[in-house]
Amino acid sequence: MADTPLESDLESLHAGDTAADAPDLSSPAAKLKVAMYWAASCGGCEISFLEIHHHLAAFSDAAELVFCPCLVDTKYSDLEATDDRAIDLCLFNGAIRTQENLRMAALLRRKSKILVAYGACASSGGIPGLANTSTLDELMERVYLTTPSTDNSEGVLPRPSTEIAPGVELQLPPLLPTVRSLHKVVEVDYTLPGCPPEGKQVWMVLQAVLAGDLPPPGSLIGAGRSTVCDECALEKRDRRVSRFRRPQEVVPDGETCLLEQGVVCLGPATRSGCEARCPGVNMPCRGCYGAAGADPCGDLGLKMVGVLGSLPEPGDEQEIQSVVDAIPDPVGTLERFALADSRLPQAVGPSSSEGERP
Repeated sequence: MADTPLESDLESLHAGDTAADAPDLSSPAAKLKVAMYWAASCGGCEISFLEIHHHLAAFSDAAELVFCPCLVDTKYSDLEATDDRAIDLCLFNGAIRTQENLRMAALLRRKSKILVAYGACASSGGIPGLANTSTLDELMERVYLTTPSTDNSEGVLPRPSTEIAPGVELQLPPLLPTVRSLHKVVEVDYTLPGCPPEGKQVWMVLQAVLAGDLPPPGSLIGAGRSTVCDECALEKRDRRVSRFRRPQEVVPDGETCLLEQGVVCLGPATRSGCEARCPGVNMPCRGCYGAAGADPCGDLGLKMVGVLGSLPEPGDEQEIQSVVDAIPDPVGTLERFALADSRLPQAVGPSSSEGERP
C-alpha cells in the first residue's frame, strides 16, 4: 500500500484494538459473508463499492456476497431464514424513510456481526434528510400536485394499499414522519461517510475487516482526521468577502480558495478523506464526509456558521449580518447531507398515507 498522507492517516485510524466481533477467518476455507443493502438512497454507494477496481478479484477470493438486492437474486425471506449473526459484514447505505427501511435495518442488525453505516445517507440522513424541512402532507402536495411539470388534475396521491382486483392488493411501504439516519434506529458498529465513499477508502476498510484490524466499535472509518481544507491545493490568501454567490454566478480562477471568491464551500468544517475532489475541479465542498472532529455525527452546519461569520469585513454588525443573510438556501447549503442529524428543528406532521403512522 502506497504511503500517501491520506493512507497513513487512515492506517493510524485502523491501528490498535480490534473489534470484539471480528469475523473468524482462520480456516483456509472460510469466506467473509457480506451483505449490502440500500434504503432511501440513489444507488451511488453500490457503484462506489465497484470502484475498488482490480481489488474486486482479491475481495471475491476472500468474501462472498450473500445478500444484495441490486446485484444478487436473494429475497427477504432468504434473509429472514438466515441464522442470527450469520452475516460477517453488512454495508447498509441509505437513510430510513419508510417502514420497510426500518424493518430491514432491524433485520440486518440482527443477522450481522458488523453493521456499517455506509455513505452519507446512512451516516447522517444525506439528501433524503432535506425532506425534514416539510411535513408529509406538504411533501405529498408539492411532489404530486403543485410542481410545474405535474399533470394530476384528479389529485391522485400514493396510498399504502390499492385493490386492483377482488382480493388482490398492491402495497407500498408507508412513509415515516421524518427521515432518520441509521444510528437513530439501530446500533451501528462503524460509520463510513461520503457521497459516495471513495473507492480507495472502501478498499482500505475491507482490508481492515479481512485482517481483523478494525478499531473499537463506534469508530469512524474510511475518513481522515483533518479537514477538506487541509487536503485542498487552492491557496488561502485571507481575503474578505463582500457577498456570497452561487457557483453558477462565478468563474473561479482555479488558484484561490473558493470561500475567498464568495462561493460557500464547506471545506473548513468537513472531515478529510476525499482528497478534496470537488474543490480540485472548482466545485465547492458540500460536506458529504460530515463534520470534522472525533464525533461521527457532529453538526457540520453549526461549525460553518462561525466560519462564514468571520469572512465579511469587520465593521457594522448589520452589514456583516446582511452578507451572511444573503446566502441562498442556508439550510440546504449548510446541512445538505446532515439535516436528519442536525440540531435544527425537524418538521413533523400527520402522514398523508391515510393517517397511518409507523
